[in-house]
Amino acid sequence: MASTCTYQFDTAVYKGAVTFPTQLFINGEFVDPVNKGTIDLINPATCKAIARVSVGDREDIEVAAQAARTAFKEHWGLKVSGEARSKLLHKLADLVDANTDQIAALEALNVGKTFHAAKAIDLPTIGSLLRYYAGWADKIQGKSIQTTPDKIGFTRHEPIGVVGAIVPWNFPLSTLIIKLAPALACGNTIVAKPSEFTPLSALFLCTLIREAGFPPGVVNIVPGYGDTAGQAVGESMIIDKVAFTGSTLTGRKIMEAAARSNLKKISLELGGKSPSIIFDDADVDQAVKWAINGIFMNQGEICVAGSRIYVQAGIYDDFLQKFTESAQCLSVGDPFSPGTFQGPQISERQFERVMDYIKSGQAEGATLRLGGERFGTEGYFIQPTVFTDCTPNMKIVQEEIFGPVAAIMKFSAEEEVIEQANNSTYGLACSVYTKDIDRAMRVASNIEAGTAWVNFSNWPDLGLPLGGFKQSGIGRDLGEDALENYTNVKAVHINIGIKI
Repeated sequence: MASTCTYQFDTAVYKGAVTFPTQLFINGEFVDPVNKGTIDLINPATCKAIARVSVGDREDIEVAAQAARTAFKEHWGLKVSGEARSKLLHKLADLVDANTDQIAALEALNVGKTFHAAKAIDLPTIGSLLRYYAGWADKIQGKSIQTTPDKIGFTRHEPIGVVGAIVPWNFPLSTLIIKLAPALACGNTIVAKPSEFTPLSALFLCTLIREAGFPPGVVNIVPGYGDTAGQAVGESMIIDKVAFTGSTLTGRKIMEAAARSNLKKISLELGGKSPSIIFDDADVDQAVKWAINGIFMNQGEICVAGSRIYVQAGIYDDFLQKFTESAQCLSVGDPFSPGTFQGPQISERQFERVMDYIKSGQAEGATLRLGGERFGTEGYFIQPTVFTDCTPNMKIVQEEIFGPVAAIMKFSAEEEVIEQANNSTYGLACSVYTKDIDRAMRVASNIEAGTAWVNFSNWPDLGLPLGGFKQSGIGRDLGEDALENYTNVKAVHINIGIKI
């Protein structure tokens, strides 16, 4: 097959041709898969083909892992200074910035998110992530620890080796960089498996990685299916650590594969069913805007989506009316159309999955207040959907839908809503809306979640960790805490006077 593909954009917000590789990126070269596998990528807004690209298999993962191992031993890892790694990451950030429009166009085309969101949110975040961890690259430090007068002790934080990164389709490039930037800053090499649905931005990134000057084998990108290439990442005896973002079900499989192989280190950022808790004293208008953002941002395809909305009785009617009106006014449609807020779901499978949950909510007795139907006649669009009269054990309240579906519930007392919010197998995030700072701190402390936003939602900060409690994951992305995922700590003891 051809080694590149050029897509011509002629839209209201972006016009131009973008050329991207279609092969695997292994050891600094674009290569065909061992078994010549391919996949036709589909534009979720039109259901039409975009391009045909290569997909790797177990054999390709092993080739990539061996290239990464060789690179780690010969020209990366402890053989390259933190300053040199920092310069390369800064260079990559500059190249991402220089290609912002092209990458944003690929994300909108391939994922279905709006071009505006990709350009205004995703791409600036990617550049900032690369620069943030570039700043850490020469600051990976241990400690000098006082022991006895006859001994010196200190610790070294050393790179683990080869990191396998498996990333999802909802924020394909952002999530890849969340893994790649700290891993490279710490001196590891990478074998990354993007989703088979959305590999375009990762493949485009490979051209920038080469241009930035990363040595061959330091970064390897192998798009592939989860049950073949993804499973191979978890089972490889060459890969030393796996960083994964995706569903809890798949996270369990990766954890099992890691245990059955070489007991590799893992970090898992998994599913969520995040509660948004809105008290009587909240600024209702602001709470509505943030709650709308919390559930409908990125078509609801976001792990921290505030899909369970609890509203205190005193403002319930007012909130519900304003929330419903706001949801009804959301612009759904072409991701390249100015003003579009919500694009299509990623695939037919995901579209049907969300529609099945909507049917389940109706069958279990919830009131469908808004939406619940396909939007338009082509593409995988779903109307913003709002349910009321939900009970705690309904599937739409308990299970992650990953779509534009909100369940709104009334509560009376603080203790009651804390119990309801914690009635979940997930614990990724929550939002609390109140003007009472004591209540805000108290509730945020009592919700079993890795992230608590007060009076806003869906707004991670690069300097703060992101990760879950319970079945929402293990380990943390972002911030200084993420560095722990990509280093081993070595204790060094030096005898300066002990004799036997």
